[in-house]
Amino acid sequence: MHAMESVGLQPSGRMLALNSYENRVYRIELEDDAPVVVKFYRPHRWSDDAIAEEHSFSRELADSDIPVVAPLEINGSTVNNFDDFRFALFPLQGGRWPDLEQQDDLIWMGRFLGRIHNIGRQQPFAHRQSIDIERMAESSRQYLLEHDFIPSHIETAYRTVTDDLIDRIRAGFERAGGYQPIRIHGDCHRGNVLWTDKGPHFVDFDDCCNGPAVQDLWMLLSGEREEMTGQLCDLLEGYNDFAELDLSELHLIEALRGLRLMHYAAWVARRWDDPAFPQAFTWFNTTQYWEQHVLELREQMSRLQEPVLVV
Repeated sequence: MHAMESVGLQPSGRMLALNSYENRVYRIELEDDAPVVVKFYRPHRWSDDAIAEEHSFSRELADSDIPVVAPLEINGSTVNNFDDFRFALFPLQGGRWPDLEQQDDLIWMGRFLGRIHNIGRQQPFAHRQSIDIERMAESSRQYLLEHDFIPSHIETAYRTVTDDLIDRIRAGFERAGGYQPIRIHGDCHRGNVLWTDKGPHFVDFDDCCNGPAVQDLWMLLSGEREEMTGQLCDLLEGYNDFAELDLSELHLIEALRGLRLMHYAAWVARRWDDPAFPQAFTWFNTTQYWEQHVLELREQMSRLQEPVLVV
């Protein structure tokens, strides 16, 4: 409440914590204006320049009439400071998760992703991360082993499967050739897309980064191979109205899924000292979880041996 007052807003006293683990996000009601959403950034995660690039990208998209929830400018800035915390304000926009089993919705999503990527291709990020094997796989593996998260009885199995998986991920990147990294959403799963009668709008650009365009497409695919092929065709039908995907990037889909599996486990582990994480991820860091994780990594190795999706 004091943070809101520090930028000249008058909160009514009513607030609601929203579902977010990496940052702290609240719905705040104001006395004389519409409610806002405030995001307090996790300290030391991003530099000021990296946050500024996140905001600049989302506002650039909004200025091009692409439906994204961009930060509000308060007193000439989108980044605010209070008691050593950086925070940003966003307009409150509701919606539901998209129904990705509907062909029309997938085509609609594809159109907007094509438009987002057209803007993303204009210049790369200078201060944000890139999707790469070293950061998302090698570093994740090293952290889990060095901090004794892997139970001793499956440590050898974990080392073996991750050695092989990383090799196959590298091979997938090699098959894709020299793809062109662009600015992307980076975490474009259905939970970060809100749907209304007017269609989708995209939220939470906290993980926007430089990477292959297909990263924002594959996370919307689900089910068996035949189902994913149909979904990808629908997405690309809309995407190709505004942009062109280099189809060699299809070789990256399972490699990117493998990177996400490894990175996600290490992300939770790196946050385990945050009291919110053991409460939210009660199943994490149990023997059962790590045994299942090794099985998932083995299954992902099998996917990497399958032929690339054909569209």
